[in-house]
Amino acid sequence: MNQKSVILLKGGISSEREVSLKTGTAVAAALRQEGYQVIELDVEHPDFELPDSAPVFICLHGTFGEDGQLQKRLEDNGRPFTGSNATACRVAFNKLLARDSFAEAGLRIADGGRWKPEMECKLPFVLKPVADGSSVGVFLIREEQERNAAEQVAGKHGNYMVEELITGRELTVGILDGKALPLVEIRPLQGFYDYDNKYTSGKSEHLCPAPLDDITTARVQECALKAHDAVGCDVYSRVDVLLPENGEPVVLEVNTIPGMTELSLLPEAAAAAGISFSQLCCQILELSVELRS
Repeated sequence: MNQKSVILLKGGISSEREVSLKTGTAVAAALRQEGYQVIELDVEHPDFELPDSAPVFICLHGTFGEDGQLQKRLEDNGRPFTGSNATACRVAFNKLLARDSFAEAGLRIADGGRWKPEMECKLPFVLKPVADGSSVGVFLIREEQERNAAEQVAGKHGNYMVEELITGRELTVGILDGKALPLVEIRPLQGFYDYDNKYTSGKSEHLCPAPLDDITTARVQECALKAHDAVGCDVYSRVDVLLPENGEPVVLEVNTIPGMTELSLLPEAAAAAGISFSQLCCQILELSVELRS
């Protein structure tokens, strides 16, 4: 890149605002370390003005950040930006659309679909928003007494989906420039990998590279790459996968703008591949600008 300047968008209007602020602060520091002039912009509403004409590094998670709305605006204005295109972001963020894409690619997914209040869901099952991130609003229902509270929340929200609850090892796979990074296995010390366990230090263990044999590792990485391609992702993503005992990997979702904080999984996987945090940020930016130049 000839111009070493970038506009970094952080904060946002979603339930993941606080995480986005942390991601943006960390990425801005890393880019400055690599010699970039970084203009940080805290996005507090959708009708913001972009200063300068520099490329945009998107650190917004959730609605109006990861769902394709912002990407469509930038595409229409001819502004280079990091990560996947608007269509891929829209599909990946909507878990029902993503499920369809995974199934068409021949990947294994959990049985499920859109939730309706009149449904009789067989235990155990998962209730989760169709479009949200960071496990916000996710319920794992294993016993009958857990059902009512979860279904009340889903009924008020109005845009929930249901899936069978599959048990297995929780894995995540970073994708960078068409290649799968080392696997990370996630082991929450209590409960499941919810918002609190994700963003509170000491509440989850991360094993990277995940302690799996080479054949299994390659199989999970192949599934992740197929999922990344199935929704049309560019440059980078992070794919969440469940590995049941003696079973095929189950693809859960593709994160088009994964977290980049000190507790985040993508930087951890990159580090295991010998890529420092600042190098990772630069690669994401430079690959994205090259793609859209």
